[in-house]
Amino acid sequence: MNIASHDSLRGRIAVVAGATRGAGRGIATALGEAGATVICTGRSSMCADASMRSDYDRPETIEETAELVTSLGGKGVAIAVDHLEPSQVAALAERIRGDYGRIDVLVNDIWGAERLKGGPAEWNMPIWKLDLQKGLRILRLGIETHLVTSHYLLSLLVVQPGGLLIEVTDGTADYNAQHYRISVFYDLVKQSVNRLAYSQGHELAPHGATAVAITPGWLRSEMMLENFGVTEENWREALTKREGRHHAPPDFALSESPRYVGRAVAALAADPDRGRWNQKSVSSGELARHYGFTDVDGSRPDIWRYTAEVREGGKVADLSDYR
Repeated sequence: MNIASHDSLRGRIAVVAGATRGAGRGIATALGEAGATVICTGRSSMCADASMRSDYDRPETIEETAELVTSLGGKGVAIAVDHLEPSQVAALAERIRGDYGRIDVLVNDIWGAERLKGGPAEWNMPIWKLDLQKGLRILRLGIETHLVTSHYLLSLLVVQPGGLLIEVTDGTADYNAQHYRISVFYDLVKQSVNRLAYSQGHELAPHGATAVAITPGWLRSEMMLENFGVTEENWREALTKREGRHHAPPDFALSESPRYVGRAVAALAADPDRGRWNQKSVSSGELARHYGFTDVDGSRPDIWRYTAEVREGGKVADLSDYR
């Protein structure tokens, strides 16, 4: 049953750290669909100086995300924050404490290392051949930011029972435990974030709060769509070979919009029994099967289940069986 709907999160205060683009924007907007007040943080801001620019140096901004939240029925608030700077996150916490008194949902979605991990030609390269400084930057962006954010903001999540912490990663804990992911640095970050949900869930449980690690599937982020030369409206054209454009592999048919993982988070936040998911590692597809929400096109893509059952498990099935 889809329990996250219009107004189901009205009056809730959510913080999406890393809300500028990709999964973060999708989560912020889905929380907005459900009526939440969503504080959207990140470095890419219309108001920030040059030193606050994201490693991506892309055009998306947190103000755009906040406007989308508001247009969908919630209230979007943009606050420029570099989550690697403790003083900035501490100031964010004090502002939220003064303005709202609490946080109901905290989403740790900070990443920013997509370019640092390189493209497929650079994957599976041994650590002694990798650029050490880039690797250490990946660790800082993908793990340290989450720790700094939790240190300052979780005290606001436990002001009253029912708080929800979401740690966003790539791959479930089970999948990542059995598969090498791109490089030593990337592998370490993505599995560490799963573990962060487990360890923080242990600490939050006595306060009536819940921590869950969630992974999207093949995400049609702004960068991914740009890579294939398509938009959200015509993304399926990436599956057709065309001169001058990258051609997506067949299982791109199971890709999902950023709103899909967002609706997964909104469903968890709206569930009064969300505590049953504490310390778990889940995917957007798994939660869609459980809660009944769909992607923006009405489908329920589940590439992680397809990978386990078909690509690696030997089951004979069509891609359409997993969408």
